[in-house]
Amino acid sequence: MTGRAGFALTVLFAINMMNFYDRLIIGAVGESIAVDWGLSDAQLGYLGTAFILIYAAVGVPLGRWADVGNRSRILTLGVTVWSVLTALSGFAQQFWQMVMLRLAVGVGEASCAPASNSLIGDLYPARTRARAMSLFMLGLPLGNAAALAVSGIMTKNYGWRSAFFIALVPGLLCAVGAWMIKEPKRGATETHNVGSRKRDGSPYKLVLSIPTMRWIIVSGALHNFNMYAIGGFLTPLVRRVHGMDPASAGYLTMAVYGLAGVPGMMLGGLLGDAIIRRRRNGRMLVAAVAIAFSVPSMYIALSAEAGQWMLFGVLFGFGCMMMYVYYATVYSTIQDVIEPSLRATAMALYFAAMYVFGGALGPMVVGGTSDYYTQQRAVEVGADFDALPAEEQLPFRAYGLNSALYLLPLMSIFLAGSLFAGARTVNADVDKLQEWMRKVSDEENAKLKREPATT
Repeated sequence: MTGRAGFALTVLFAINMMNFYDRLIIGAVGESIAVDWGLSDAQLGYLGTAFILIYAAVGVPLGRWADVGNRSRILTLGVTVWSVLTALSGFAQQFWQMVMLRLAVGVGEASCAPASNSLIGDLYPARTRARAMSLFMLGLPLGNAAALAVSGIMTKNYGWRSAFFIALVPGLLCAVGAWMIKEPKRGATETHNVGSRKRDGSPYKLVLSIPTMRWIIVSGALHNFNMYAIGGFLTPLVRRVHGMDPASAGYLTMAVYGLAGVPGMMLGGLLGDAIIRRRRNGRMLVAAVAIAFSVPSMYIALSAEAGQWMLFGVLFGFGCMMMYVYYATVYSTIQDVIEPSLRATAMALYFAAMYVFGGALGPMVVGGTSDYYTQQRAVEVGADFDALPAEEQLPFRAYGLNSALYLLPLMSIFLAGSLFAGARTVNADVDKLQEWMRKVSDEENAKLKREPATT
């Protein structure tokens, strides 16, 4: 089981890495696309929003499919579709063509999280699940890091379109790996094996009736608001405020938003599994404290003066590291309060809410706010912004985007509060689930004992 689980987790990590690599290419090359096509920050935000809305919409039915179908086959199809469409994005000739292609990419990528999280829940028991989840979710920061670094280099040397083309081959290799994963039995790693049984009622109503899940959904929306705003605008920020070229900006953002996530993810996994032995709500508490630490760090980073890219990088990188703790701890908490046959559905509902109310709004709100502050700054100094040449607009655009990103620490305050609130409901929800699972397991065992006597 260990070798089989290890192979599956390795493949799932690679798929998750390509998932985030492909979706962040837009953020990495967005400034070059904006210059090429004359886009505003709001339009750059819409490119991220287009992907996210379709991702959220199709994720719910794909989650139900993953709870009843073959998860490795679902992943194979999804990875193949999104890899091909990512490569085709490099051929887009105008804004709306890119929007439509990003919508299509979102359809494929929506298959990843529900099926992958459900598989991990059936491959690893609760006592080691946070570490397994942290290894899987390492694909997020490493995928982000690779997208930012590789896309920056490709853009500088070959143009922004090349960044989309090179994603095809590794994506197709991941699809082959997904095909080779053997489907595990549902519920096999639980203390009380209930197989594919679930509690009575609508699966959607059941998930939303659990108080911890409601707080986790709220936290997901707030967290994704920040993460997608950072993903969409961190590269433009360092290029405008700190005067970096595409390759240098790629290296800095790779470290700040990508590599900084690796220790954060591992820390979340280690602390999550360690504290769960003492406090069943400990994973949520770890996430809440980590997010609280990110608030002053990001605020001070955004206050760094132009050209102080090292100070900015260290402080903003620490804030991002703390934000990555969220994934290993909160995702494994979902597994703790949901039965095996509903985990993909729960993840799909969670993702739908976090992307519609968080990921979709983050780039759009920050982009619109940036445009507002840009125009306001121009009015303050008596300049006609729209009449200025591009190079003279840059200081105003730098001010506008930097001002808009102060929304990040503000949202993190509310995020930490939602996680603390969720920590207060975990124990009761775990007890309720374990009692139901014990009852079902006892009924199944009693049934098996009676069967020989009746044959």
